[in-house]
Amino acid sequence: MWSVLHDVALAVEHVGSTSVPGLAAKPIIDMSVIVASKREVPLAIARLATLGYEHLGNRGIEDREAFRHPEGLPAHHLYVCPQGSLAVQNHLAVRDYLRTHPETAQVYGELKKRLAQEFPNDIESYVDGKTNLMLEVLREQGVAAEQLVAIEQANRKKQLQGMARTREFVSALVCWSRSF
Repeated sequence: MWSVLHDVALAVEHVGSTSVPGLAAKPIIDMSVIVASKREVPLAIARLATLGYEHLGNRGIEDREAFRHPEGLPAHHLYVCPQGSLAVQNHLAVRDYLRTHPETAQVYGELKKRLAQEFPNDIESYVDGKTNLMLEVLREQGVAAEQLVAIEQANRKKQLQGMARTREFVSALVCWSRSF
């Protein structure tokens, strides 16, 4: 990968659970390719395509472009993010905090295991279940309040969509009942 990105990427960071020694994790490496700015993202996407990476879009997280790895490579998640973006800050802040706070990493690992058993086929609920702890870690790392709100909104998509549908239903019900 570095052979096609060496003049575009500033770094490739190992992030996610496998980047924290001793943390419970699936055997899938998460990597963030960090580029200088949004201008370099399309070039990084094009270069990764030459290696067989399939661009999947941002998957609902601004400034984090996701990729499916080519056949024949070990399972991994790859992202391209501009330097200083919320996505990169989130990945690095969580990783760095958990590396230096093994007791929190232990709690997080147990939470992940419980959520994986509870929601084996529901990734949105799994992510939602981790959100409170992740927000606490990010608060501890000094992430700004407006950034925490953005992260929470991205992580709680399913819950927020459900709340919106409930509001729509209640509103329709009230309008319907007033017609009598």
